[in-house]
Amino acid sequence: MKKDILKDLLAKPGRQYSVSDFDPSFIGELSKQDAKGQLTKNVEKLSELQSMLYAQDRYSILIIFQAMDAAGKDGTIKHVMSGINPQGCQVFSFKQPSAEELDHDYLWRINRCLPERGRIGIFNRSHYEDVLIAKVHPEIILSNKLPGVETIKDIDSDFWKRRYRQINDFERYLTENGTVVLKFFLNVSKAEQKKRFMERLDDKTKNWKFSSADVKERQFWDEYMKAYADVLTETSTELAPWYVIPADNKWFMRYAVGHIICERMKQLDLHYPKLSEEGLKQLEVLNKCLDVHSLSFFVYT
Repeated sequence: MKKDILKDLLAKPGRQYSVSDFDPSFIGELSKQDAKGQLTKNVEKLSELQSMLYAQDRYSILIIFQAMDAAGKDGTIKHVMSGINPQGCQVFSFKQPSAEELDHDYLWRINRCLPERGRIGIFNRSHYEDVLIAKVHPEIILSNKLPGVETIKDIDSDFWKRRYRQINDFERYLTENGTVVLKFFLNVSKAEQKKRFMERLDDKTKNWKFSSADVKERQFWDEYMKAYADVLTETSTELAPWYVIPADNKWFMRYAVGHIICERMKQLDLHYPKLSEEGLKQLEVLNKCLDVHSLSFFVYT
């Protein structure tokens, strides 16, 4: 199962997708115990890879999470990235745009939060909100004050095709300039979402997580599934493909995400910078200086 996970969970570019093509309860042949053990190893490996990523200072990693409410984005980020040095990682959540953000193009706020070289950036929701919730509720687009978009009727199929193209172009640009883009759709079933909503209502320590907006958006489940299907079909590319992660079992979801991140980072040939001959000579000089100072310390104390 471990070797096949990339193939099984990858939304291969150039295909027409429906969310129903992917089983949200899929676990392959992996047991819960084995998955937790592999996650621990992946967390350790990810810490090592991040250290080299930071030192090499050539690539950056952008990890995008999209999902329906209660799919487990926060928990996945917490468990998978638990071994990461906070200095080399940053997390951003994108919610309703501010007045300032609405006065710019929809990618403006995304650009401001991109990870610099040597760092891992995590987007808890992202620019894909502008082709997901905005597609389910197209009136949101009207607040963008776009030229030629005055009414809902102006937001037609050609509008969405342009937006998908813009996103693909944006991600191509990032990739060609050293940012590795990893995109995860945490695929939770409607039944499992209801179960988790009920847990939030019944558990006082989780009450704060529940919002009336969650119930409201659940009524648009079918519309969201169609929007996600369009995203998988139109924006899973060779350079930045989507991974559809089964999210009904949190232990498998966390293992899968951690494994995919590690495997992708291994492909980058990360390594610690090697000093030039001149640099090595300087180290020898400094080493001798340290030895002399250490000897002087013992002589005069």
